[in-house]
Amino acid sequence: MEDKFIYEYAFIRFVPKVEREEFVNIGIILFCKQLKFLKVKFYFDEQRINSFFGETDFEELRDYLTTWHLISEGNEKGGIIAKLDLPYRFRWLTATRSTIIQSSKVHSGICSDPEIVLNDLHAKYVLK
Repeated sequence: MEDKFIYEYAFIRFVPKVEREEFVNIGIILFCKQLKFLKVKFYFDEQRINSFFGETDFEELRDYLTTWHLISEGNEKGGIIAKLDLPYRFRWLTATRSTIIQSSKVHSGICSDPEIVLNDLHAKYVLK
């Protein structure tokens, strides 16, 4: 029987007006402790976002997402948090915050390949 592993994931959301709590899903963060897997995958359509939120600073948005990516990789350019272990980095990335980049509540599942799950979730909930 194929090995199955528990994974956890959250949606990465762009929240341009935090006080209004409106958001667009722009990415996924997925963590599987047993496989030492932590990845962030994101995409945002500038035209789509501008149609809803015309005053978006896309450079600031890219900077935020780049930092999240660096933290997930454990890249020292991601700062102090990036130097911590995988579970801590995942918990930090999915912690409740009130900034323009937020994560959803954490969800879980079982899979044999977290990379496939990451790509599937990204296609279903970010690209559509």
